[in-house]
Amino acid sequence: MFSLKDKVVVLTGATGTLGGSVALTLAQSNAKIIVLGRSQKLLDLLSNKLSPLTETATFVVDVMNKIALEGVRESIINQFGNIDILINAVGGNLPGAVISDDQSIFDMSESDFDEVVDLNLKGAVLPSIVFGKSMSKQGSGVIVNYSSMAVDRVITRVVGYSAAKAAMENFTRWMAVEMALKFGDGIRVNAVAPGFFIGKQNKALLLNEDGSFTERGQKIINNTPMKRFGNAEELSGAIHFLCSDSASFVTGIVLPVDGGFSAFSGV
Repeated sequence: MFSLKDKVVVLTGATGTLGGSVALTLAQSNAKIIVLGRSQKLLDLLSNKLSPLTETATFVVDVMNKIALEGVRESIINQFGNIDILINAVGGNLPGAVISDDQSIFDMSESDFDEVVDLNLKGAVLPSIVFGKSMSKQGSGVIVNYSSMAVDRVITRVVGYSAAKAAMENFTRWMAVEMALKFGDGIRVNAVAPGFFIGKQNKALLLNEDGSFTERGQKIINNTPMKRFGNAEELSGAIHFLCSDSASFVTGIVLPVDGGFSAFSGV
């Protein structure tokens, strides 16, 4: 039920900490891993870790370019025969879409806001459409998107990121219904909502150089019942479940992996 042997998995945003961990976990499960990214150097570093474990391929592509994605899709199908799983881990933030403590919403950069929304929303929508089309033809497939704790509650500062992830979460549910109604129960679309994990982008925000918590990091720990940050492998396990036949009757959900953060009222 949990086997992913020989499944063809396409990952976007996998050169980051969380995405890279998922790629390794699925490779260890004997899935075939295709990684898309913008940096050949980072793709090569990840490929070197994956290739001893499984068949793998990399493509330099901008996930915001639908025509380029369609070309990659055809290359993957020519090489691997089909596409079974798409994991949209791409995402990020920009300074102008973040409101610092000495700013207000009126200081937000409109251009940065637009770019953050495009990356976190269209960065999932376009690959879902491009690779989902091949799934619709074969009548089977799994799409997993990345949501955030910033959807269900207001997390200060990250205004652009929060808005984008909220819209992407709605799209996940919409796409799940669309695929099931029109192309059958063999195609599922879900998302995970990570709690707080230490990655390249947020390490300095959450941890001091000596490893102690920053003020913001401590606030997060105070509101996380498990009293720690997550380990990347703990998110990978949830994604493995959603990709496997064990979740064959699961679609249109957002699965929190957050140490209880979303359940805690703070009192």
